[in-house]
Amino acid sequence: MASNRTQHHSLLPLICAALLPLLIPLRTFKAAAHYYASPLSSSSSSFLSEWQSARATYYAATDPRDTVGGACGYGDLDKAGYGKATVGLSSVLFEKGQICGACFELRCVDDLRYCIPGTSIIVTATNFCAPNYGFTADGGGRCNPPNKHFVLPIEAFEKIALWKAGNMAVQYRRIKCRRAGGIRFAIDGSGVFVSVLISNVAGSGDVVDVKIKGSQTGWLPMGRNWGQNWILNADFKGQPLSFELTSSDGMTITSYNVAPKNWNFGQSFEGKQFQ
Repeated sequence: MASNRTQHHSLLPLICAALLPLLIPLRTFKAAAHYYASPLSSSSSSFLSEWQSARATYYAATDPRDTVGGACGYGDLDKAGYGKATVGLSSVLFEKGQICGACFELRCVDDLRYCIPGTSIIVTATNFCAPNYGFTADGGGRCNPPNKHFVLPIEAFEKIALWKAGNMAVQYRRIKCRRAGGIRFAIDGSGVFVSVLISNVAGSGDVVDVKIKGSQTGWLPMGRNWGQNWILNADFKGQPLSFELTSSDGMTITSYNVAPKNWNFGQSFEGKQFQ
C-alpha cells in the first residue's frame, strides 16, 4: 500500500503541470481602470462579435496628439479621463466621427518574434488617421481605404507587442465600454449658439442622436458638428438644461436638469450613465 501511495504522489506534479496552461486566462491589459473586455452580445447587429483582421502602428510618447485632443474633440485626453487607452482609426473605421467614444479590444497575431502571447488591450476611439494618397494602400498609405488601421500610443502598443514590430498584424473587435462616473457634458458657445461636447459614455460608447431642453422649451434636436461635438442655435440663458442621448445600439437615456439655471459657457456637468 505504501508503494501505491508513493506512485500516486509522484504523479501529482506531472498532472498539475499538464493542467496549468488551461488555468491561465487571457491577460487583458486595462490602460484605464474603467474599461473592461466583455464584448456585447452577438444579437446586437451594431457591434462586431467576431475578431476581425487589421493592422496597427504607434506614435511616440513625445507626440503632442494626446494633449491637443484629435478629431473627436475631446481635448487633452489625460484630462478627459481617457489617458493612453486611446486609438486613432483609418477612414474605413472612423465613420466620419460617428465612432468617437466607442471601445475596441486589440490583440497582436501572426508574429512569433514581436507579439506578446496571450495579451490584449482595450482602447477608445478618439482620433482619425488621415489617408495619404501620395502612397498606395499597400505601400506607405497605411490609413488609405480600404485598409483597416489602428494608430496607438506607444504605451498601449507595447502591452501587446515589442516596439520593433512597427506595422503589425492585429485582430480587433468592438466591445462594450465601461466608464467611471456619469456622462460628461462640456457646454461652450456664445450668445444663442450652443455647443456641447459629450464624453465618458458607457455602453456602445458612441452617440448618434442628442436632444436638449431648457425649462422654457420643448425637446430640441442638436446637430453633430464634428466628432462628439453637438450644436444648436437657441437661447438657453437662465434655464436649467436637460439632455436626451441615443447611442448606436438604440439605447436612450435622459438626464434632467444637468446644468443649473445659472450655468455659463465653458463649464462641464455630469449626467446619468448607460448601463
